Amino acid sequence: MPKAPEEIIRDEILALTGYHVPDSTGMVKLDAMENPYRLPAEVQVEVARLVERAALNRYPDSDAARLKARLREAMQIPAAADVLLGNGSDEIIQMLIMAAARPGATVLGLEPSFVMFRMIAGFCGVRFVGVPLNPDFTLNADRVLAAAAEHRPALIFVAFPNNPTGNLFDPGAIARIIEAAPGAMVVDEAYHAFADRTFMPRLKDYPNLLVMRTLSKSGLAGLRLGVLAGAGTWLAHVGKVRLPYNVNVLTQLVADKVLQHQDILAQQAAAIKAERTRLFDELKRIPGVRPYPSDANFILFRTGTADRVFNGLKQRGVLIKNLNGSHPSLVDCFRVTVGTPEENGKFLSALSETVNA
Repeated sequence: MPKAPEEIIRDEILALTGYHVPDSTGMVKLDAMENPYRLPAEVQVEVARLVERAALNRYPDSDAARLKARLREAMQIPAAADVLLGNGSDEIIQMLIMAAARPGATVLGLEPSFVMFRMIAGFCGVRFVGVPLNPDFTLNADRVLAAAAEHRPALIFVAFPNNPTGNLFDPGAIARIIEAAPGAMVVDEAYHAFADRTFMPRLKDYPNLLVMRTLSKSGLAGLRLGVLAGAGTWLAHVGKVRLPYNVNVLTQLVADKVLQHQDILAQQAAAIKAERTRLFDELKRIPGVRPYPSDANFILFRTGTADRVFNGLKQRGVLIKNLNGSHPSLVDCFRVTVGTPEENGKFLSALSETVNA
């Protein structure tokens, strides 16, 4: 008689809850930090021509050399840095933690922050230590330094700007942590397109600094492309756990083509930033709603009776992220993606109706 799955699967996996993606059919979808704008028609035509000619019967270039060259130019990656690509930044996080998963290894991160740092550590059987942010969601560098000295983490993850709080941490405080880190410091710049700061140029200053980016927030979420830049001494080993051909033919072709239109991506990012300002100002005008300043393409806000508000929004055809219960500091909090002016208007109307109901 074969054993039941519960007798085979690791206890820490059995204890996990899978990452749930809610059904958004027919909804104004503002829950996943996607760029709401599609590519212009002329670029869609260029992409369609590429797809027509794509050699789908062949494996992709395993090294993605042409795409890496395009990314170096588009992201201004220093010449001395190496580049590693992943099927989204989630896979890069997984590669990093898998490569560092010695017995007894620890990964350190901030909380609340991107949930996949903790989840993937659990997948890989690595202990995760979460360092709380200050009550106003700012970074407490002394607390992080003390935790790093105590736990000696192999990796430290910091999202810049942070998800789900949306704020940029003090760059000087992050630099202190990089200098004191016993292992690698991974700065996740997923929302770089909407912020005015980056650690990419600092790769030449810190051999243990790794900068992670994604194209998901810049209108290419469907391609699933993550980028890691850093010293070859690190990436050569992390790349050993990369599965062959992890970046498919279509992703390589389409990403390379779209990155030739940096002006379009910049215009879309500028439109999102302008709407972010308007959305923040409008949220402040709704009684009982407290929005938090953001440097990303979403806004964290707090309002009473979160579950009632969340259900009220869904009944009115709007889907946002309910963070209530995800972390003690996020009681009655939501994260709303900055959409188009029309989408944001529908959300604001639905929220006003719901909180006043």
